[in-house]
Amino acid sequence: MTQHLVELTPADVAAKLHDGSITLVDVREATEFGMERIHGALLFPLSTFDPATLPMDPQRPVVFLCGTGKRSAMAVQRCVAAGTPLFTHLHGGIAAWKATGLPTITLNATTRKLSDPGAKYG
Repeated sequence: MTQHLVELTPADVAAKLHDGSITLVDVREATEFGMERIHGALLFPLSTFDPATLPMDPQRPVVFLCGTGKRSAMAVQRCVAAGTPLFTHLHGGIAAWKATGLPTITLNATTRKLSDPGAKYG
């Protein structure tokens, strides 16, 4: 991990999403994102990750997330290496988010229907 890494809890991220003060960037792959994601997250897969393409709004800083926190920490490292001042991620990733009972958008593999109980976070 990088010395610049800032880790937010799921509760911190949920509060910031709710008040619109962050841009949540999911660095998992498109298949993972399609099966389950946090409402309001943008997809920037780590496999094609380019810090120069990230939204840079000083009023809504980027917070990265992935499955468990490993890839989002790698995204921070890539940003630091590129000189992009983005250092924050969701500690524990979407697994920690779900473990605290926060909602996700999920795709039912049988019916192919989406469930979005977290629409209030968008």
